[in-house]
Amino acid sequence: MSTNTQASRAEIDTKLRMSTLWIVVLFNMLFADILNFITPGTLQEIATGYADSLQITPGILLVFAALLEIPIAMIFLSRVLKYRMNRLANIVACVITIVFTIGGGTANLHYAFFATAEVVCMLLIIRYAWKWPSPEDGRTT
Repeated sequence: MSTNTQASRAEIDTKLRMSTLWIVVLFNMLFADILNFITPGTLQEIATGYADSLQITPGILLVFAALLEIPIAMIFLSRVLKYRMNRLANIVACVITIVFTIGGGTANLHYAFFATAEVVCMLLIIRYAWKWPSPEDGRTT
């Protein structure tokens, strides 16, 4: 196998790893939210227009939607962006999402469990993006 083919294969492998990890992050986020909704008292509190002393407004919901769109978009973008933009997008998206995950969570044990899994996956994404060799290097690892 030529060096060029090996480098191309390594790039595809890195993209697939990062994309797959974003899928894992997204599923953990979804199930953390689902379990939060069935925590006793949560839906009643949300029905009042507040959650954890935060007023639920259309603007707040839009901010949360935008933050949750990051992992959704990164599943696709990790596969299609070119090398330099892919690395940058994954690192920035992970940093933003880690801050959101840690800062926007609850004290429930199930949330801490899911959040830990999310953060570990995103740290792996950062590691893959950071150590991803440049296609110009010709390296395959």
